[in-house]
Amino acid sequence: MTTQLRNALLAERSALQKMIESIPDEDVIDRGSLQAKLEQVEIELTRLGEIREPARTKLTFVGRPVIGSHGIFADFGMKAVNGFAEAIAAVAASLTAPLRSMGPIPNRDQNQLLITNTALGSFGFELEELPCAQLKLDEPSIVEQALERTQMLLQAAAESDDEMLADAAAEMDQRALDKVRAFVETLRANEALCAIEFRKNLFRFKNGDQVEQTVARISEANLQETVEELTGSFEGALPNKRRTFEFKVADTDEVIVGRFGAGVERPDEVNRHLFDLCKIKVAVTRVGTRKRRYVLLNLPDWDVANSS
Repeated sequence: MTTQLRNALLAERSALQKMIESIPDEDVIDRGSLQAKLEQVEIELTRLGEIREPARTKLTFVGRPVIGSHGIFADFGMKAVNGFAEAIAAVAASLTAPLRSMGPIPNRDQNQLLITNTALGSFGFELEELPCAQLKLDEPSIVEQALERTQMLLQAAAESDDEMLADAAAEMDQRALDKVRAFVETLRANEALCAIEFRKNLFRFKNGDQVEQTVARISEANLQETVEELTGSFEGALPNKRRTFEFKVADTDEVIVGRFGAGVERPDEVNRHLFDLCKIKVAVTRVGTRKRRYVLLNLPDWDVANSS
């Protein structure tokens, strides 16, 4: 809606500017009236420039429950869209704080998706997040991050890309992964495929074999997350946009590269304690027995570390 309104205002501004140029200077009344309208349009455009566009995605389906572009079986459509929305809400919540194994998903209401239209072509839906006015224009919302991470996770699993799968799964806890897997299992049970279009990226399942493979590759047996305590020292950190760190493990001299988790509120603090011996807790995500990704859960107690 914001994009459509902005385009309409731009068109109106262009038309008004041309009209003003065609009016003689001595025609003060008409020229002044159009100039006032143009100023109002400029004010509206300025106001819209301060409004952040909500994240949008298209979720479309093909397969047994889909009748061309005409319709979709209601029971499958409701279950699939609800499963996708539940997965996004769970992933969003897990990117901000660890999830409890049971109970309501935190911030479920704020992380909901709205159905705003049906998608043309294959039958499906256009979805968007609730408006988030408190964010800066260039700051991605947590729902936007969850959409990107979920699309990345499904693509990596379907295409057997262990590197991408490990990156996508890092910071997602098992409950969030369970929600994503439940969505894919709904596709499998109903002999359906889906496509997810987000920003300029499009992922689609090519066949049922990819759906089967995705269920297996994001299973708890293949994607495991454990919490480990490591002793060593930080060797560097990029705390702002990249939010990454390097940590040298004392026992092995191995230098691991990890990300600061959502619970680390002052990651820049690390650069004040480079090479100081300390203990850290990290969530370790494993893909099979090979790829690992590390996420720092919280900062160490530097005072305790320095006094021991």
